[in-house]
Amino acid sequence: MQKVEAIIRTEKLDIVINNLNEINCNGITVVDVKGHGNQMGLTEKYRGNTYKIDLIPKIKLEIITEDTKVDEIIQVIRDSAYTGAIGDGKIFISEVEEVIRIRTGEKGIDAI
Repeated sequence: MQKVEAIIRTEKLDIVINNLNEINCNGITVVDVKGHGNQMGLTEKYRGNTYKIDLIPKIKLEIITEDTKVDEIIQVIRDSAYTGAIGDGKIFISEVEEVIRIRTGEKGIDAI
């Protein structure tokens, strides 16, 4: 099993979720997060004043899935979240040792 974590732009959430649902990707956790990458935040002007925004609002998706579906999920996220501009986000993949469903005690793939 693998964990796919994706940090995406907030405005891309609906299209990413809709496209993941089309490939039967179930079990998505969505978290509001703030952070910055290489761009180190944003500088914006408002009413003649300049403001530095160090932490930019983003969305974090967490998906636990079978090894065989990881590449398809990654491609859907990349295609759906892409704008071509700095700040499109990142995808992280990590190994999951075990999943246990609290209600039934099921383990592994059956618990997803």
